[in-house]
Amino acid sequence: MIEVDKDKTASFDVDPQRGFTPLCPAELPVAQGDEIADELNAQARFARLRLVSKDCHPLEAPWVAHSAAEVMQPVAGDYPNLDIKWPPHCVVGTEGNRLIPGLPDEAVYDLVVEKGKDPLMHPYGACFQDLQERISTGAIEWLQTQGINTLLLGGLATDYCVKTTGLQLLQAGFRVILNRAACRGVATATSEQGLEELRQAGAEFVNSSHDLVLL
Repeated sequence: MIEVDKDKTASFDVDPQRGFTPLCPAELPVAQGDEIADELNAQARFARLRLVSKDCHPLEAPWVAHSAAEVMQPVAGDYPNLDIKWPPHCVVGTEGNRLIPGLPDEAVYDLVVEKGKDPLMHPYGACFQDLQERISTGAIEWLQTQGINTLLLGGLATDYCVKTTGLQLLQAGFRVILNRAACRGVATATSEQGLEELRQAGAEFVNSSHDLVLL
């Protein structure tokens, strides 16, 4: 069991969007990605505040892959905040941009973090708009002003946006507790690697919200 102080804890739903689930199979579907809402809701009961991040991408950008062969290939050209190509996903105004079924309306969250609007930037972590981590989304600063020192983390996908968000929060000095049941990954190997990176950086882990207890 892991103890948390509810008054100083926030629950962070990282990119739990339909574009990362089988509900939108042409985007970036993560197996069982649409099944994490109950655990995200459960962990939120241990927190005073709840925030959510969303990819809010344009339809066209240099990182957009126009064929299956281009996916995960390097982006050509001088784009310091782009790395590899991905299928179009979570485009503003589309089904893929919406939160998965079972989560609250966005208006219910205490903070909604939108990232990836700039076509020349494709961030993974929810704390910065750029890969070089120089342009803040405001999440870290908002958490600090709210007196939060602990984050309960879940979302999509374990090996990309969840991992990177956790590392960013740890670097900023927060305590990070990752809820395994509230995450799903793209691939087993990269998910395990991501979890190990988080562990080495100081993250704690629970198998589900049942392993949390309030002080």
